[in-house]
Amino acid sequence: MHIIAVGLNYRTAPVEIREKFAFMAEELASALQRLRQTNSILECVIVGTCNRTEIYAVVDRMTLCGHYIREFMENWFGVSRHNFNKHLYIYEDRQAVEHLFRVTSGLDSMVIGETQILGQVRDAFLLAQQEKTTGTLFNTLFKQSITLAKRAHSETSIGENAVSVSYAAVELGKRIFGSYANKTVVIIGAGKMSELTAKHLHAGGVRKVLVVNRTSSRAKELAEKFHGIACSMDQLADCLAEADIVISSTGASKIVLTKADVQRVLPKRKSRPLFMIDIAVPRDLDPAIGDLANVYLYDIDDLHSIVDSNLAERRKEAVKIEGMIAEGIAAFEQWYKMIGMGPVINALQTKANRIHEDTLESILNKLPELDERQVKVIRKLTKSIVTQMLRDPIQRVKEMAGEKKGDEALELFTQFFALEALLEEKKETERLETKERSAPVHVRQLVSARADEPQVDIRGLAGAEMLVRP
Repeated sequence: MHIIAVGLNYRTAPVEIREKFAFMAEELASALQRLRQTNSILECVIVGTCNRTEIYAVVDRMTLCGHYIREFMENWFGVSRHNFNKHLYIYEDRQAVEHLFRVTSGLDSMVIGETQILGQVRDAFLLAQQEKTTGTLFNTLFKQSITLAKRAHSETSIGENAVSVSYAAVELGKRIFGSYANKTVVIIGAGKMSELTAKHLHAGGVRKVLVVNRTSSRAKELAEKFHGIACSMDQLADCLAEADIVISSTGASKIVLTKADVQRVLPKRKSRPLFMIDIAVPRDLDPAIGDLANVYLYDIDDLHSIVDSNLAERRKEAVKIEGMIAEGIAAFEQWYKMIGMGPVINALQTKANRIHEDTLESILNKLPELDERQVKVIRKLTKSIVTQMLRDPIQRVKEMAGEKKGDEALELFTQFFALEALLEEKKETERLETKERSAPVHVRQLVSARADEPQVDIRGLAGAEMLVRP
């Protein structure tokens, strides 16, 4: 079995491509079931966000799985593979495991260290479990990746530092006041930067947001998104009198608020401090405003210094997480080697038991005078010999499987004891069982119904003896 990850993200595909491959929430369960029925796929999970669409799968052979997954995407989204092949990336086995760990911990995100992706991966995994499209491998792998990501965020400070100007502005206000719970924030402007700022403020629990903009319809639209209040530019003075923090981000080509404008409002504020953050270029707020008593002015350069230092801090923390990921990969590979060893040990025990039973049967045929007690003693003693002979080889192969060349040791062990045929027999049985489980319901019902039909014994046909159904 192999693990594969196929997808596209913000690095490999522009938004106009990514949006064509977005799974709708209400269709995701059906998509999982369809994907699970695709050739070669034994387990699957689909992770979809605004920045990525990724399919994780356990496959029984690597040669054609990429083709089958592309075919699934082509059919599900109605887009020719020629239009998206160049945007896809494919990771196999160890690389796929490492990629999942990096995605879940936020190291593969547009904003390094963000925590939202952890919840998105967890939800994707839980849905796949609910739809029964995961099994032993993914139940273990995804739980390990989620646990590792939680540990990464709790044991490092990667998510504590602002890495965008709008987020940095909000974080600056939080540092000043500690909490937005009882504060009033005025946002001047209603463009993209203002919207991002409002989004961060809303997530930060701000009590009251006033959106001031020259275009009242745009101010209203933005305010409604975040339960704020829309105000006109004529109301700006009243807003300043009420504000604890002002964040300005307009597209104006000249100063929006002068020192005199703010000075006229100060008597109404009764010496309450006013923090003003200018994230516009060109600047909205007159630099001289910072000279006023109880007024604290920050511009975008102040924020960039926060962002730059915080990015550096996040990169330092990311190095720690990379170490955790390396440990996580090693732990998963160790677990995987151990479960890979299980079929080999079972095959050895099966072969030994068959030899034991055949030998015992031969003894009993040659010594028919043995009574029941004697047979029982012989069975117990011969079984003990087999068990003791197998104990050391099994213990040694367990130790060797955990070492660097464990795969080679397991292969040699298989050859030494000539277990290839038994392992192939086991694989074929599992393949048939898997095929039956993944068959459409009406096919399984038909097979089950036929199994209950009476059988007719026809003998002597071309020297063969067969059982056929009417």
